[in-house]
Amino acid sequence: MPRARSQQISLQDTPYYHCISRCVRRAFLCGEDPVSGKSFDHRRGWVEERLLFLASVFAIDICAYAVMSNHLHVVLHINAEKAAKWSTLEVLKRWHKLHKGTLFTQQYARGEPLPEFAMALVESSVEIFKTRLMDISWLMRELNEPIARQANFEDKCTGRFWEGRFKSQALLDEAALAACMAYVDLNPLRAKISQTPEDSEFTSVKKRVVAAKHQKQPKSLYPFVGNPRENMPDGLPFKLTDYLELVDMTGRIIREDKRGSIDASLLPILQRLNTSSENWLCIATEFGTRTGSVVGNEHSIAHYCESNRRQRKPYIGKASNCLPNKLLQSLFLSS
Repeated sequence: MPRARSQQISLQDTPYYHCISRCVRRAFLCGEDPVSGKSFDHRRGWVEERLLFLASVFAIDICAYAVMSNHLHVVLHINAEKAAKWSTLEVLKRWHKLHKGTLFTQQYARGEPLPEFAMALVESSVEIFKTRLMDISWLMRELNEPIARQANFEDKCTGRFWEGRFKSQALLDEAALAACMAYVDLNPLRAKISQTPEDSEFTSVKKRVVAAKHQKQPKSLYPFVGNPRENMPDGLPFKLTDYLELVDMTGRIIREDKRGSIDASLLPILQRLNTSSENWLCIATEFGTRTGSVVGNEHSIAHYCESNRRQRKPYIGKASNCLPNKLLQSLFLSS
């Protein structure tokens, strides 16, 4: 039986989560319907635009995303520290970009004086709104519902467009985070709809590559800030150049349709994560089929299961065919 989202999210264990939403119709979310021949590729732009807009509203950062023909991948970071710094007015301005709020919150946002009882109601509403702006379920709801309405209007029909529940995976450590991000960024190559990462439309990796050419990072995405250190700024714990090189080299091997090998001496990120080049290929190409709802090293998973009162079970499947047991323990246990 599926667990409630509130029981799957544990900020004390990790702020990083991988979410997947799938379309339930024969007609694709995007791309070309093989039956009718009609193209829905423009809908990928709807999804990307809405997702990046929500990142500017929520206290949830976008680490990676890929909009595919009938599903969406997104790696999220819940930024509790950012939300804690928001004033009452900041919370209301953000929430009002999505919803009208209440009469009193609208008056407060306009700077109108309010009686004491009304201020109490405003403060109560702000606490609710702030909690929602840190909630992955609310972000996915605000993403999926408008897209479904647009698609229904375009298709001149009613009914469900997305599956009832989106899939969520907790990423407990840096190795799990890097593997999942690379897996998401390389989805178009695995699906053979693009030839290189930088040509993959509607993906975070293309947006990062375009910005990197101008020695910048996209403002709409969670930035890379380098390897962990003291007084580390807010951002992903990797070097941008290391990550892009890793994705590019992995993508070349996927594109050439062979297992190949990666020279780990050229990739500091693999050395720091203590992951061999051969095992990385299996992780990056088969992350989605070999992981469960929780991904991380053995210690992280044990701590997560203990703090969330969950029974620890190995999700091994066919992973043993290509991974040694040590790495299997470090990256492919779920509960």
